[in-house]
Amino acid sequence: MSGRELLALRPRLRPGVRISRALRRGTSTIHLLHDPGSGRRLEVGVKEHFIIARLDGARSLDEIGEEYARRFRARLGEQQWQQMLRLLYGRGLLADGPPQEPEPPAPAARSTLLRGSVRMTADAPALVERLHRATGFARRRGFLVPLAALVVLLLAAVAADLGRLTDDTARLSHQPVALAAVGVLLWLSLGLHELAHGVVARAYGGRTTEIGLRRVLVMTYLYCEVEDVRFFGRRREQIATAGAGVLMNLLYLVPFYPVWALLPEHAQARPFLGGLLLLGTVMALANLLPLPPLDGYKILGYALGTVQLATDSRTFVALLVRAAVRRGKPGALAAYPGRLRLALGGYTLACAVLAGAALALTGPLCRRLLPDGYAGAAGYAPALVAGAALVLWAVGLLARAVRRRGGAAS
Repeated sequence: MSGRELLALRPRLRPGVRISRALRRGTSTIHLLHDPGSGRRLEVGVKEHFIIARLDGARSLDEIGEEYARRFRARLGEQQWQQMLRLLYGRGLLADGPPQEPEPPAPAARSTLLRGSVRMTADAPALVERLHRATGFARRRGFLVPLAALVVLLLAAVAADLGRLTDDTARLSHQPVALAAVGVLLWLSLGLHELAHGVVARAYGGRTTEIGLRRVLVMTYLYCEVEDVRFFGRRREQIATAGAGVLMNLLYLVPFYPVWALLPEHAQARPFLGGLLLLGTVMALANLLPLPPLDGYKILGYALGTVQLATDSRTFVALLVRAAVRRGKPGALAAYPGRLRLALGGYTLACAVLAGAALALTGPLCRRLLPDGYAGAAGYAPALVAGAALVLWAVGLLARAVRRRGGAAS
């Protein structure tokens, strides 16, 4: 094929191929491509995205090349066009390309002493589809606004009654059966939390791939894996999907508050209800902390348009430290624009403040909630929490090294 014939081609992307908005990975701007037919994903840069987004079958490569030259002040040669078309054709992303076989499902992760998982349904998309249809009325604005108002009223009421709720929660620590019942109800709340993610994602075109139970150490919880959130058209849709679980947790608590408020001060059920309200509210709000893998971290990542905010922040801070001691590469920090420096540095500082506040509050909180016989040990709580965090971090590094070694061996 001659160069003139090549530039006269009018290729078109395969219908259904989804392209994400611009995202940040480190100092680079990227876009994600996803072919729902095969399930394959591709990460491309700004220049490649400029071309791919214009492959609509109406514009020729020559016309796209002229737009590219005006935008980037460079022209693509015949060899570069051939490489681009060969890549897209081989990945099955062009309309006239060969049909691609769906990627085989990932092998189930092996259960270990530290963690494991088991699927609870063979067809997670069908289950979420049924839930999506059944809850259609709840996604209307006329229904969502009153629900949001109830959540705001609940948070205001919990804040106003924080002292009494804390006293009831302290009394709950002396009632092991009631405490176990609160744990069961909060565990069910976590299950609804995960399903809420799947249902809201389905409303925006996302797909739930798996629902099951996951075990980490001695804790077992329901999980709901959702795909394609990065390909939603608007950031608010991504943020709504990530925040749906917290909203569900707080709505779950709404009916319990009036019952608790109407009970006499010394009623037997008050510690149970008070503990449920306080612990449930803390659990929901803690999920909004911008720490991986919590929902608050995902919300912040979607809002900033970053793929790996925590990793990029660690890299940026490491470069700062090296530059401070004059051991880093000259000009390494120059690749970071001012807004990106502010975002990564601000995130690191926020994480440090949150960690310090958590440690500072651990002692007084344990002193308030633990039985009198154990209150004296509350002073050791910050050191124990910090030690446990370091141990979990070390275990995580060890597990990651074992997985890498196993992958290399296979």
